[in-house]
Amino acid sequence: MKIAIAILNWNGAKLLEQFLPSVILHSKDADIYVIDNASTDNSVNILKKQFPSVHIILNTENGGYAKGYNDGLKHIIADIVCLLNSDIEVTANWLTPIKSAFNQNPKTAIVQPKILDYKNKDYFEYAGAAGGFIDKYGYPFCRGRIFSTLEKDNGQYNTNLDIFWATGACLFIRLDVFKTLNGFDEAFFAHMEEIDLCWRTKNLDFNIKCIPDSVVYHVGGATLNASNPQKTYLNFRNNLFTLVKNAGGNILVIIFSRMVLDGLAGIQFLFQLKFKHFFAIIRAHFSFYSQLSRLIKQRKKLVKTANYYKTRSIVWDYFLKKKQKFNDL
Repeated sequence: MKIAIAILNWNGAKLLEQFLPSVILHSKDADIYVIDNASTDNSVNILKKQFPSVHIILNTENGGYAKGYNDGLKHIIADIVCLLNSDIEVTANWLTPIKSAFNQNPKTAIVQPKILDYKNKDYFEYAGAAGGFIDKYGYPFCRGRIFSTLEKDNGQYNTNLDIFWATGACLFIRLDVFKTLNGFDEAFFAHMEEIDLCWRTKNLDFNIKCIPDSVVYHVGGATLNASNPQKTYLNFRNNLFTLVKNAGGNILVIIFSRMVLDGLAGIQFLFQLKFKHFFAIIRAHFSFYSQLSRLIKQRKKLVKTANYYKTRSIVWDYFLKKKQKFNDL
């Protein structure tokens, strides 16, 4: 089984210098690629001088996470490719349990390791934790992370588990499956495109797993911080994209309910005096409306999974029933 590790980079020279050494040290059996998204810093020069063993793929534009990987992976030959954020520290033998998971079951198409917080290594990290799920209205959550509540890692999620989505921060996928799906939906640009990809993978009757014996540490927010309104815009817009394309059931009822919840989130931002985030939600909805025709066409072509959600409303469970840990759901 040939594994390639693909790190998408845009003006991340400092991150490459900090984290690429751990990837090289602990990934002897894999080919390592950096896909550069038309960086304007000295990323490429640093790669050539300091990391000559790393293959460099030069994209002609910064097409974001989705297009960046779609373009870059065309130049990689492998059975399994790991899409790895540039702000991740990997650990010794991290690839061994991942290989085993793929070898054990040909229907396993996507795998993620356990993601812990680089800044606080006893705790799960926001983006992925120990495997992702969603509720009926498309809100994502994880084993080890619900909304902003991060659990301490006490081994409570150390079992291999079928999950609904794997984090794009560290996502292993069979390259032939990626190509069958035509890769990421480039309309997403960045954020939640991995959930859309995983959903389409599940609808082809493949499995997605979290393998906690493999551990990595993620900084998180190194490219686009949570305080940035652009992240709010992309998350809210892309969440609606994902639902319309993929959700089973009465999509009109689901989207109407989600719009009400988004409105409540906007009001919360107003009370917090976060006006830029409030307007980011409004922008997200107008962008969603402008692309609704395209999304409906995509929806008609895609197989949809009716029972996609673990809980009807994570908002209800978390805020009203005070279930703030995954094992409480």
